[in-house]
Amino acid sequence: MGTTDRADEENTPVNEAAKERAKGGKKKRRRTIDKAKVAENKRKIKEKKARQKAERAQGRDTGNSKKRWLIVAVCFVVLAAGGVAGGYYTRQHMDMIAAESAAIEAMVHMEAMKLAEYSKTQHRKDSVRQNAGKDTTRALVDAARYMIEGIKNRPKEVEITEENAADFADIESCLINTETGKIDITMKAKDLAISDDGYYYLFEEKAYQSELTGSEYIIEDQKDVELTFSVNLNYNTTSSRLFSKFVVAVKKNGSYMAITEPHYITNPEAIAKYNPSFIATSSKKGLLVDPEKLQSSELDDLGVRHAAYNIPLSRILGQTSNEYYPTVYYTYNGKNYAFNGQIIAEYDYIFTNLTNRGITTTAIVLNDISSRPELIHPKARSGGHAPYFAFNAADESGTETIAAIASFLASRYSGTGHGRVMNWVIGNEINARSEWNHIEHMSTPDYVDEYARAFRIFYNALLSINGNARVYISLDQQWGKSLYSKNGYGSKEILDEFNRNLKAEGNIDWGLAQHPYNYPLTSPKAWQSNGKYVQEHENTPVITIKNLHVLTDYLQKPEMLTDDGEVRHLILSEMGYTSSKGQELQSASFVYAYKMIEANQYVDSMLFSRETDAPTEVAQGLDLGLCTLGGGRKSIYEAFKYVDTPESAKYTDFALRVIGISNWNEVIRKH
Repeated sequence: MGTTDRADEENTPVNEAAKERAKGGKKKRRRTIDKAKVAENKRKIKEKKARQKAERAQGRDTGNSKKRWLIVAVCFVVLAAGGVAGGYYTRQHMDMIAAESAAIEAMVHMEAMKLAEYSKTQHRKDSVRQNAGKDTTRALVDAARYMIEGIKNRPKEVEITEENAADFADIESCLINTETGKIDITMKAKDLAISDDGYYYLFEEKAYQSELTGSEYIIEDQKDVELTFSVNLNYNTTSSRLFSKFVVAVKKNGSYMAITEPHYITNPEAIAKYNPSFIATSSKKGLLVDPEKLQSSELDDLGVRHAAYNIPLSRILGQTSNEYYPTVYYTYNGKNYAFNGQIIAEYDYIFTNLTNRGITTTAIVLNDISSRPELIHPKARSGGHAPYFAFNAADESGTETIAAIASFLASRYSGTGHGRVMNWVIGNEINARSEWNHIEHMSTPDYVDEYARAFRIFYNALLSINGNARVYISLDQQWGKSLYSKNGYGSKEILDEFNRNLKAEGNIDWGLAQHPYNYPLTSPKAWQSNGKYVQEHENTPVITIKNLHVLTDYLQKPEMLTDDGEVRHLILSEMGYTSSKGQELQSASFVYAYKMIEANQYVDSMLFSRETDAPTEVAQGLDLGLCTLGGGRKSIYEAFKYVDTPESAKYTDFALRVIGISNWNEVIRKH
């Protein structure tokens, strides 16, 4: 059974093939091919490839169409904006739009490069098909939005005219940069000025110049609503700008037109060589000292903590032939100035003596008739018989001389071996024009402007040397109206205009030196001032010790504060009461005054006039000294000595009886 099976297998076709392979032979296998089916498959493959190619082409066209549409839209925005501008574009604005268009074209080109890079592989082709144009679209939309917002918020362009030019823009600050040593002048405006070109120009004016002249600007910059010009200070050279004022201008019809008010440097202390501390004293008690008594111990015995001393300029200027006190020469801004060596030695002695006693010194600078002619204002050189005259900051010679004198005094008396002066009062009772600050009569703004220019020169010169010095304007008790002075001014109107003037051209930390004498001066009772003149409101005709709070309340008004929001420094640099109607009345008036001052936190010091009676004042019934002409001590001496000590009551309570009160709370106003 088995044999038969094997024989049958050997005879099958499969075995026949195997036999052939075993012999090494090859036999082709026949199969039937369906030609119609093959053709159908080829057709489907071809159609699929064509469809894929079409899809890819459509994707690229769609992305490019979006880009082209957005570019057209952005261009439309640019053109529309150009129409809105009405042809008033400056070169700066056209450059800005051109730059934005170029930026958009660059973005589109960059995206195209990226798409080409992504098409290298099929995977990237698929990514492009899915995301093509998205980033580009977003960038173009953002650019268009920013452009629209920029056009919408672009500053308005305004035609400059004579009417709107002066206050078209503001110089917000003019400061010495402590890092660069240059002056940084920052200008701001709401709009852009239409002028001959696309630039703003910075001009320098001297203090005595009142308008823009010539075409010599310092620097230019492209127009913007906010600009900062930086220029050299040139300190202590012939081209120094420490006392200059700066103006921004445009070029209009071929000439230059100012578009800001002038502005001075307001931080001269930034370059100060000396910064002596302003010593805080335990007492407000001060005195107009008698130089003949400086070798005595009287100031120590009285406990004086503040002292005042006058400097008439005629005394310190000029040469001397005294070999023991040679002329003191001082070079400033490239020019030489001579100071009387003998008189300077006198002041050296006085200020050194006071400094060594720990006394804060106030120097009162006076422009007396005998001073150099260039120091007297041109409008004050005739027709006047006053002892003191208006300072001359109206021309180059006067301005330069004032600056040199102030710089010399600060250099000499900033604790450099000749004593230290920390308070400087410029002039005396300047509201009393015909008596103490002679110049021809003029409007209040013009009168104050003449003084303010000189004051600012003193201020910048003094603080550029002594960074902690204080500078004061001097006013008397005629507050609401002029009562003594012929064609004079009330202190209030002078103070208001002075504050406005300095704010307009660069606010500085000026202080006030007030003289709250009784009215009339010969009245011996500080507590019984004439009610018709001494009132309790800010328009009172007169300010005395009795209503001193009216002044300190006024100085607290927002418009009177410093830029830091502080109440300005106030010293009572001259005040006194006569003993011609009794020493007890004089003494009681002093005690009353000091109690009022001590309770008022806004008064830094009082300087009682004076240590010894003055002959010219005694002749007028004003026996104001603590001591008589013969050197005898009045009853006020003891009251002055003890008023601020633990023993005060023992030496001052007598005044309660004289005044007619039982305790000081009945008259003292707390501040």
